Amino acid sequence: MAKNEATTGTVKVRLVKGLRGTQARHRLSVKALGLNKLNDVRELKDSPSVRGLINQLHYLVRVEE
Repeated sequence: MAKNEATTGTVKVRLVKGLRGTQARHRLSVKALGLNKLNDVRELKDSPSVRGLINQLHYLVRVEE
């Protein structure tokens, strides 16, 4: 974890790839993270459930500092 994430308890997630051709479950997971369009950024509470979604969508999202 970066220093910023450790102190604030949040994580920034950016959708960097389109959803066309992805599994329906992965599209639902992107929606659960609150990401709608390409390059959308959300700041989410750092929790095991959010980390699990990020790991599932590693090829679609990027974690920012």
